[in-house]
Amino acid sequence: MKSLSVSFILMFFVAGISAQISLVNPRTDYKINPIGIDNPQPRLSWESTSPQRNTMQAAYRIRAAHSEKDLTSGKNLVWDSERISSDRSNQIPYLGTSLRSGERVYWQVKIEDNRGKSSAWSVPAFFEMGLLELSDRKAAFISADIPDDTKKSSPAPMLRKEFILKGKVKSARIYATAHGLYILRLNGAKVGDQLFAPGWTSYKKRLQYQVYDVSAQLQQGKNALGIILGDGWYRGHLTWDRRRNTYGDRLAAMIQLEVLYTDGSRETILSDDSWKSSTGPILASDIYNGELYDARLKIKGWDKAGFDDSNWKETQVKHVDMSVLTASEGVPVRAVQKLKPIKEITSPKGERIFDMGQNMVGWIRFKLKGNKGDKIKFNFAETLDKDGNFYTENLRSAACEDTYIFSGEEIEEYEPHFTFHGFRYVKISEYQDEVKLDDLTGVVIHSDMPVTGNFTCSDSLVNQLQHNILWGLWGNFLDVPTDCPQRDERLGWTGDAQAFAPTACFNVDATAFFTKWLKDLAADQHENGSVPHVVPDMLREYGATGWADAAIIVPWSVYKAYGNVRILEEQYNSMKAWVEYMRKGAGDKYIFNFGHHFGDWLAFASTRSDYPGATTDKDLIATMFFANSTKILEKTAIILGKTQDADDYAKLFVNIRKAFQNEFMTGTGRLSSNTQTAYVLALAFDLVPNDLKENLAQRLANDLHSFGHITTGFLGTPMICKVLTDCGHVDLAYMLLMRKHYPSWLYPITRGATTIWERWDGIKPDGSFQDAGMNSFNHYAYGAVGNWLYTSVAGIQNAPESAGYKKIVIAPHPHKELSQAQASLKSVYGEIVSAWQIKDGLMNLKVKIPTNTQAEIHLPIKTVESITESGKAVNQSKEIQIIGADKGRTLLSVGSGEYDFYIKME
Repeated sequence: MKSLSVSFILMFFVAGISAQISLVNPRTDYKINPIGIDNPQPRLSWESTSPQRNTMQAAYRIRAAHSEKDLTSGKNLVWDSERISSDRSNQIPYLGTSLRSGERVYWQVKIEDNRGKSSAWSVPAFFEMGLLELSDRKAAFISADIPDDTKKSSPAPMLRKEFILKGKVKSARIYATAHGLYILRLNGAKVGDQLFAPGWTSYKKRLQYQVYDVSAQLQQGKNALGIILGDGWYRGHLTWDRRRNTYGDRLAAMIQLEVLYTDGSRETILSDDSWKSSTGPILASDIYNGELYDARLKIKGWDKAGFDDSNWKETQVKHVDMSVLTASEGVPVRAVQKLKPIKEITSPKGERIFDMGQNMVGWIRFKLKGNKGDKIKFNFAETLDKDGNFYTENLRSAACEDTYIFSGEEIEEYEPHFTFHGFRYVKISEYQDEVKLDDLTGVVIHSDMPVTGNFTCSDSLVNQLQHNILWGLWGNFLDVPTDCPQRDERLGWTGDAQAFAPTACFNVDATAFFTKWLKDLAADQHENGSVPHVVPDMLREYGATGWADAAIIVPWSVYKAYGNVRILEEQYNSMKAWVEYMRKGAGDKYIFNFGHHFGDWLAFASTRSDYPGATTDKDLIATMFFANSTKILEKTAIILGKTQDADDYAKLFVNIRKAFQNEFMTGTGRLSSNTQTAYVLALAFDLVPNDLKENLAQRLANDLHSFGHITTGFLGTPMICKVLTDCGHVDLAYMLLMRKHYPSWLYPITRGATTIWERWDGIKPDGSFQDAGMNSFNHYAYGAVGNWLYTSVAGIQNAPESAGYKKIVIAPHPHKELSQAQASLKSVYGEIVSAWQIKDGLMNLKVKIPTNTQAEIHLPIKTVESITESGKAVNQSKEIQIIGADKGRTLLSVGSGEYDFYIKME
């Protein structure tokens, strides 16, 4: 009996532990243990997990200290929030002692749940500050004292400095940046794994610096620092005009090494005119044109102590306004994946071509042998022509060529340093020896954003579409959201970014990426409020609606996806300036027809003599985006507590809406531009009287029935399937998704596409190409349909009043075209899953709702009696609340946990 009692008590104790709430994924400003931040109030976030359903956080307590030992013991704390009754676990501002340059703070959190159970303290996390004050930025910018031809790419400068450390190193940091791109070396090894540092910003207004922990790379005694500089975006070729020296014509570097010895003393090594300079094997390196590398000129040991640099040149100090320096806020570009060629091809022209099997962005790394002075040349292309020959005409003036000259060593390994290419096919020339598949490696690079979403379904072509969307994102999110990665452009086009932002935020954690880019948008915004076509601004052209509205739509998309209120706070002046620019241009008529606009870019065109093309009037589009941005700004003002602004923009929206209806809409709901894009935007932006919405939706449906395909361009495409679904025409939305003929999303896949194309018919049905002047095969804008795959096919949505998926809606729209679909999303609260399958008239829906969130489940059936969950009738469950019915769907309310619904379909 006594033994039984002990067993019972032990079993109860173990059960209590297993049911305890746990804390995971502590992060600061959306990053894990960041070093080198300059936010004076970093934001702290965490996730909680519990095996019990309906678990919410009821309170939290955060504590922080300067050491992990003090933190875990609760001594010498710099902050103790004490117990705070709140369910907030996302973006809690640090409220401890004021932060200083280089200061590291460790923190942890514990919470209580809605049942009174407490978690253990979370695993300690930390953040470390950058150089906060101007006085802390002690290093100088230095340039090589070497003449170079700034009209073309010149040999890459190499700078070096030897120094002696007098004691044992406890910790050390390097703060580094450059005018140009840089690769940092210390004692013979590369520092960090970041590529294309310091990134691309509006350099004269914002220049990021990076912070590296080099404690393990230093040694007592002699050490050597080295840095290699490349033209990059700073002075390399940019735009189709092939302009150079956009931001300056002299490359320069700044390095500040801060050393803390074990005895508590400190030492600083700075870039100054005592450094030495030379050039080496990189004879030319340009983002568009590629790299020329002569391995015979390699300088062995130049980045190690003891190297004889007596023949090296001096360096010159370059005056730079140090106030423009800012800590890195974006996501580092890294080599994130490696691909092997899938086959070698000999083209009809006799070209030696290797197929990587995937349209990728990066370069080729090789291991080959050659005689001294031998060359190997690599050219890059996205596709072959219809005869199977290498096709580069769509690259325009970009050479996209890497050339290597062998040193004659036994086996030589090489990859370029300051260039990248968009390609699937690699042509090798000027090398006579055999090249095996295993000799080549495709190095895939992009901003290293964590993947957060996944979508799959029963149709292999739709799965390939999701694959193409993700690879299109990876290929174009390279520090800035570019339009394309291969031709003489690769610019941060604002229209593409706003169209794709919601889809991006499903697939990856894009908050830090967009936070950085939006600050450059604001920095480059014209003083009159108009927004550049591209960011960073290279073109000095502004104010095109649907493009400039990125100033509004992107921060709003980030806020909705991640609950990031601070991005609204930081961008509010920029958002407001753009709307005020449009208000001034529209005047008291509230019709925005001022300035240049791109319209519905690349909408469907036809050679039919009785059809001029799906052209939507630009003033109609401009006015609709004027209205939409005004409505978003009103919502933003409400969130930020700016009640006067909110009232003002609410009235402005009403006036624009009324003007739109008077100017562009008949009394029966026909729009002056009778196009799919016109009806989609009018419905999506709530510009239609309630009594005419059905009429407009039917006109859209009629147009689709008439054509049998999509006709929208960059602005109409992102929302067409959602509008159709919301208006009860889900059959047409699926028709567009599943169509395999031109124009459609699946047509490029039938032509072998592995990324999203710029045009619906980049390769025409007869195998010929569209206009080579604008025909990218890696252009993510049309991939914006991915948002609908997640939100409507799988059914994962933010509740209308929610941000960051604190309140979730699971509303899948199953269809006969698919037998199953599933999606998952790693939200800021944890993983959300919606997975449905239909077999023999029975629908199974599996749902996962993270701890500390709640959800509505919208099931596609009218009768509650036909629904069970985990084998029990849903109307008898104590954990599920029946809300009611809407549009033929049953609405349920649930808390966190995993659910398994079965529904007898009607």
